[in-house]
Amino acid sequence: MRIWAIANQKGGVGKTTTTLALGRGLAALGQRVLLIDLDPHASLTRAFGVPLDPPPQGVLELFATPPGEIATLARDSAIPGLDYLCAQAALATLERRSANQPGLGLALQHALAQHGQRHDYILLDCAPTLGLLMINALAAADRLIIPTQAEPLALHGLEGMVRTGQMVERSRGRPLPVSILPTLFDRRTRTGNETLKQMQDRHGERVWEDAIPIDTRISTPATLTAPAHDDAYPGRGLSAYRRALEWLRAEDAAQLERAA
Repeated sequence: MRIWAIANQKGGVGKTTTTLALGRGLAALGQRVLLIDLDPHASLTRAFGVPLDPPPQGVLELFATPPGEIATLARDSAIPGLDYLCAQAALATLERRSANQPGLGLALQHALAQHGQRHDYILLDCAPTLGLLMINALAAADRLIIPTQAEPLALHGLEGMVRTGQMVERSRGRPLPVSILPTLFDRRTRTGNETLKQMQDRHGERVWEDAIPIDTRISTPATLTAPAHDDAYPGRGLSAYRRALEWLRAEDAAQLERAA
């Protein structure tokens, strides 16, 4: 089982779209995939058409006493092999609870350990906030994937996210490889191309050599949560995500080979 955290401390960089596109791509390859929505705004949960009122059962139950089990809380999607775990607005209250409830920082890691090998990949869609939920995700993850726009302001968020990953890596005492995925890229603009080059110069092989282009066809959840009728990825956005997925899986394979 491989656990990927999709995170960035800057909002609007395509984290949920990335989670859905990569999850869909893995499922199309015959992998058993679980998407976990760790954002109180619940964008991924809404993408699957789950009403937020009344709040669905989901991630919050993993932080309860006693904690719930992922196997009983996860939902099937319309895409074969792809399951998901809902977020709730009340996740925003966990920061206050953590002061009086020790161990919340590792609650997700413990829940995933109990889950065993029911899924081949687990993708964690993080909120754009450095807090308890993001720390839970990074503590549990085998890889940190940072979607980031190719624009100057996004570079500051990228640097902050890389530093956060390094901090968690030191704390947990085992590697947390970082993969940087340029998103929402417009190659027609000089700023976009210059920023992408800066990103690649600064972070080297951790940056995907290509970029996910702006594509309105994947800006609506229905495109990413509807069943796939064949192996084709409609539009340039999903086609780019398919290539990015190949790169990420190759990075994972190389990491595992080095660790062997």
